[in-house]
Amino acid sequence: QVQLVESGGGLVQPGGSLRLSCAASGRIFRINDMGWYRQAPGKQRELVAGITRGLWTNYEDSVKGRFTISRDNAKNTVYLQMNSLKPEDTAVYYCNGKLVVTSRAYESDYWGQGTQVTVSS
Repeated sequence: QVQLVESGGGLVQPGGSLRLSCAASGRIFRINDMGWYRQAPGKQRELVAGITRGLWTNYEDSVKGRFTISRDNAKNTVYLQMNSLKPEDTAVYYCNGKLVVTSRAYESDYWGQGTQVTVSS
């Protein structure tokens, strides 16, 4: 059984920083793209940042220059460094991984349970 477990959320003041981590475990043959999504109350879930296995990255416009996504393929882990946080960054952040569980399997989407990030003074 594959699990994605996030950590690192919490309460931070505007202008502060947080680092989210997401570790994938279980039966995994390969992890392709990974990403971080967020969902604020009353809003749809949106992609914040994505990273390919080859380390190409993309970001939602409002976080460019403030957030950095990275990954460690040997540890099956993806990170999101969030700097200069703003109140509008407040949301539940979800880790996503596109995984292949065996050499004969197709790619499937897996999600973490979510971690709350609150930016408030």
